[in-house]
Amino acid sequence: MSKNVISTDAAPGAIGPYSQGMQIGELVFTSGQLGLIPETGQFAEGVEAQTAQSLNNVKAILEAAGSGLDKVVKTTVYLKDMNDFAKVNAVYGTFFAQPYPARSAVEVARLPKDGLVEIEVIALK
Repeated sequence: MSKNVISTDAAPGAIGPYSQGMQIGELVFTSGQLGLIPETGQFAEGVEAQTAQSLNNVKAILEAAGSGLDKVVKTTVYLKDMNDFAKVNAVYGTFFAQPYPARSAVEVARLPKDGLVEIEVIALK
């Protein structure tokens, strides 16, 4: 089974030696997406805006792979501060419909570029 690199200008470029996404068979894996605005490279303002931007970046990568948020089966949410969970959850809930994907959410010591949230997903093609 071959690996296909997923790349789009509609999401921020990789800031290290990794791909925005990979497709293997009928599965699409995205790299973690920060709340960076692709056109400026700057963070959206605040945790809610960064959550929305992170998910918009994920959406762009999925669409470049011929998938979409409706085909997501698993998400992982990394938070700088677990006290922001309710705010992140409220925004997250506007991007997904039932049946919701499986999800993990963890607080981490630090995110790249000092982001407030980072989200990665696994989706069906």
